[in-house]
This record gives sequence, C-alpha cells and structure tokens, in this order.
Amino acid sequence: MQYYQQESAKLRQQIQMLQNSNRHLMGDALSTLTVKELKQVENRLERGITRIRSKKHELLLAEIEYFQKKEIELENENVYLRTKVSEVERLQQANMVSGSEMNAIQALASRHFFSQNMIEGGGATFPQQDKKNLHLG
Repeated sequence: MQYYQQESAKLRQQIQMLQNSNRHLMGDALSTLTVKELKQVENRLERGITRIRSKKHELLLAEIEYFQKKEIELENENVYLRTKVSEVERLQQANMVSGSEMNAIQALASRHFFSQNMIEGGGATFPQQDKKNLHLG
C-alpha cells in the first residue's frame, strides 16, 4: 500500500512539473524563474522553433516538387489538346469531320477543354503564356 502511495506522489509531482514546464514554454508564470532557468526555457524554445522551421521547409519543398510535376503534366496535356484541335481543324477544313465527331468535339469544348471559337474555325492561335518561375530564397 505504501509503495502505491509513493508512486502516486511521484506521478503527481511529475504532472505538476510538466504543467509548470508547459506554462513556462507558453510564456506564463515566468516571474518565478531564475535567469538560468529562463535561459533553459529560451534554448528549448529555440530548438523547437528550429525543428518546426525544418519541418515546414521540408513540407514546402515537397509541395513545390508536387506542383512542378503537376505543371509538367498540364503542359503535356496542353500539347496533346492543341494537337487534337489542330487535327480537328485540318479535318474540318477538308470536310472530313462527321456530325457525330463534331458533336463529340463540341461536348469537349463545353467542358472547357478548349474554347468554342477554336472548334468553329475562329482560328487556332495559342499565345505563349507567361511562365512564373518559383525562386527559393
């Protein structure tokens, strides 16, 4: 019985120490700390911030890599769609597109794959879009 009372007292003391430590890290109850203790809290916070910044940096790099891959995929899809539009225009000019093919193409156009005026022969001009480069500092 005495063993469990001692263990209980130790655990209560640990809980109290952890609660105090947490308050100190949150910037509360600092008036009771010595300069040395304040320096220790500061060092713990600085190490924690360093780990947080490192993790944030790692996540940002992963996100940048994902978006760069996504950009390449979209550029490839764009090339594919431009090729399809050119084929359709070529076939349309040669009067080789059937009504059902034209309906399918217009259905794609209605889903914003490419604009309706390109399908209807409004010209297939594709202005080069400005590319924004991402620079890490």
